[in-house]
Amino acid sequence: MRRQPVIVGVDASPAGVLAATTGWAVSFAGDVPCRLVHAIRPPSALAVDPESSALLDGLLAKSRAEIIETIRHHVPPEALDELEIRLGNPTWVLRQAVADASAHLVVLGGKHHAAPIRWFGGSTAHHAVRTIDVPLLVVAAPVTRFMRVLVATDLSDAALPTLEQACEFAALFDAAVKVLTVVEPMPSIPDVGVQIDMSAQLLTAEQETRALVTRLEDGEHMEVSVESGSPARTIADEAAAWDADLVVVGSHGKGWVDRVLLGSTTERLLNRLPCSTLVIPVHGPPAD
Repeated sequence: MRRQPVIVGVDASPAGVLAATTGWAVSFAGDVPCRLVHAIRPPSALAVDPESSALLDGLLAKSRAEIIETIRHHVPPEALDELEIRLGNPTWVLRQAVADASAHLVVLGGKHHAAPIRWFGGSTAHHAVRTIDVPLLVVAAPVTRFMRVLVATDLSDAALPTLEQACEFAALFDAAVKVLTVVEPMPSIPDVGVQIDMSAQLLTAEQETRALVTRLEDGEHMEVSVESGSPARTIADEAAAWDADLVVVGSHGKGWVDRVLLGSTTERLLNRLPCSTLVIPVHGPPAD
């Protein structure tokens, strides 16, 4: 893991507690700083109130006190010392915090069967996944040691860098890694005589997945699974069956991973998962 800090988005909610607890555990495992960040959207009253400075100071102090009271039993005092309260849109605040600290990981709290990233809310969550250029860990369960890491790959150019970063993260906790490739069935086309041999597709995908895994250090110790079906449902089912603590996906693959992480499918994937999700941004094919 790189030496840059971990940025943790927090608020005074259970999701904020999840993020703070897990973010601290990850930073401790990687021996890197943990910086807690909370975003406040400025009230419209600040623009017209002549005493807006005092109003703002009171708002910041109130927010800081609420968050500290909520999470102080879940992180050490030194983590609270790094709590930053910033004004602005949460996505912009996170991006700016990453840039200011040269951070390499953002941690946010999620909630199973509800809005996937409550700290952002609604469509802003999708925007965050698309625009934050560092790995994004969405915490859905109170796990502080990730022992079983499931990496979902589509065998695109994003597959190898996603696997490498997933293994780097897993190594922090000496976690077992399983690699899952999902083959999405081709839709049937009426009145067309071409038959799709799914067994041949699965065999090819398995061969390609195993060849990919052999390029990794200690790849021979990794379990490989190749399944057919709907990507979001298949990933969730495999994560539950294998009792995974974490699912890792690449956000800019050229296959189904790219589609999974755009639009409403993001909510379906994150809501289905029984565990946390690490989204690895990958931009274009790796350099030769």
